[in-house]
Amino acid sequence: MSTQNPHATRPVADDEAFGVPTFEANGGDWSEIAAEAARLGEERIVVNMGPQHPSTHGVLRLMLEIDGETVTEARAGIGYLHTGIEKNMEYRSWTQGVTYCTRMDYVAPLFQEAGYCLAVEKLLGVTDQVTERASQIRVLMMELNRIASHLVFVATGGNELGATTIMILGFQAREELLEVLEMVSGLRMNHAYIRPGGVAQDLPPGTTAFTREKLGKLRGHLHQLEDLMLENPIFKLRMQGVGYLPLAACMALGVTGPLLRATGLPYDVRKSDPYSGYETYDFDIPTATEADSYARVIVRLEEMYQSIRIVEQVLDRLDASAGQPVMVADKKIAWPAQLAVSGDGMGNSAEHIKEIMGTSMEALIHHFKLVTEGFRVPAGQVFQTVEHARGELGVHLVSDGGTKPYRAHFRDPSFNNLQATSVMCEGGQVADVVVSVASIDPVLGGVDR
Repeated sequence: MSTQNPHATRPVADDEAFGVPTFEANGGDWSEIAAEAARLGEERIVVNMGPQHPSTHGVLRLMLEIDGETVTEARAGIGYLHTGIEKNMEYRSWTQGVTYCTRMDYVAPLFQEAGYCLAVEKLLGVTDQVTERASQIRVLMMELNRIASHLVFVATGGNELGATTIMILGFQAREELLEVLEMVSGLRMNHAYIRPGGVAQDLPPGTTAFTREKLGKLRGHLHQLEDLMLENPIFKLRMQGVGYLPLAACMALGVTGPLLRATGLPYDVRKSDPYSGYETYDFDIPTATEADSYARVIVRLEEMYQSIRIVEQVLDRLDASAGQPVMVADKKIAWPAQLAVSGDGMGNSAEHIKEIMGTSMEALIHHFKLVTEGFRVPAGQVFQTVEHARGELGVHLVSDGGTKPYRAHFRDPSFNNLQATSVMCEGGQVADVVVSVASIDPVLGGVDR
């Protein structure tokens, strides 16, 4: 495959012996590469696909070199959604960091919140002090978020193929889950609900019954989606054998999640390195062996059923643990002290404000310092992983002993998985690029950070 250095003036000598001129591309842009190719008489067609949003959940630019309808080279251009979240976290307290990291992968925000808070708790040395009920609520929220995220994959992927009915059904099913997330946290996304030491507040009355009702409706939607997709001849023709990514390529590129499990390897952090009590839940790790786009649909559909299985178990435990605390007992860490969900989201409860403003000057001072300055975290560094909807999410935190992170870095699964774009697309048709990228299910907010 020919690549070319926009700053070079001659072919690379090592390849001249084979009679095929090869050029290296180091930096520059496709416009420069195309101009240099024209100057040297190399006939190449370079096409921009994007910057675009559909099925990439963000703005992705694909640079394709094509020969007729065949893609001979594909590159991903990222950075259009860069927000500087990791750098901004260095200037905010440890608790405020949750509000930033939840906005990275905004389709599955609760996983960033959980991974970040688990890492902060490791640094604080309070992992064992996190209450059982807080861990149960975290598991509930993460698994509901996993299903909601996979439904976005199904819905947007169907829309890309022209199957509007799949899109409508997928988003209808997702609405059932977002109602639960909104009931608990006050928000449909970017919740900032999971906090260092536990969760912001306990479940509102009736949450478990409401969730069980929604699970019943969700099963019906999933059955409809399966009927529409799995044996649909057009759907299978567009998906089967497209975007092939074998196990060896996944291992070389650090690809995880449904893409890896679609090659037959049952790697899941919830099993290999459990957290939040996942080792106590009964569930399976779905796999497939075809390693194509259709196999990834099968894996994600089955993962949704396994998540429902986990949610049903955790709902029974939440009924049994009602009334237990949801935050560590140490008041030097436990912030916020009191919150309530109102019509415009979550905020300080009126009772708490009345107490600290009217009866206890010490409580007011403590609240003020905890909110404005934050708690101190012992110096050190830690790495925490969780099983995100898109794969393994890693959180690396470094503390210098202050009230803010010295460094916060996230190993986002979308970033690693997006590297597979060229492997999946080169040699295929232009129309198959859309299918391949949709099967990766990247969220560019997590890629760019």
